[in-house]
Amino acid sequence: MAYNEFIPGGALEADMDITAMGVAIPEGANVIIGQSHFIKTVEDLYEAIVNTAPQMQFGIAFNEASGVCLTRKDGNDAALIEQAVKTAQQIGAGHLFVIYMKGGFPIQILPAIRETREVVHIFCATANPLEVIVGQTEQGRGVLGVIDGYSPKGVEGELETKERIELLRRFGYKR
Repeated sequence: MAYNEFIPGGALEADMDITAMGVAIPEGANVIIGQSHFIKTVEDLYEAIVNTAPQMQFGIAFNEASGVCLTRKDGNDAALIEQAVKTAQQIGAGHLFVIYMKGGFPIQILPAIRETREVVHIFCATANPLEVIVGQTEQGRGVLGVIDGYSPKGVEGELETKERIELLRRFGYKR
């Protein structure tokens, strides 16, 4: 059956390859990966970050999904912009955005990113080892999900609870 032929019930039949792609995260950096829907994404994400955390260094890349299908870029740190472009192109999904950041944490800017009109979905915000699960058909690529860090190895006890609370206090998130 051809790729764009409908089968009974309105479903679309297509072959899909699924790949797990490792994502490089520079030392001391975090990455945010999401989906958006408009060419203005890089400008609006730039404004969301600088208006929320002006001290942060960052790079943004956004893959267009129609027209000339370019990877658009912006930011205030050349190395982080370059890494964002490299990661966005490696993943190769349309309407994907990648933000690399230093000098702050994702928790500081995620509310502003979520409020950006073009943002449809945020897949992850992490400094952990990261894999992006990508599906590829004849039409192109899409992000199916992420593997963020490792699987749990147990349940925290009193010592680990104390350590977690102390860490949050050092970061200024708990008194």
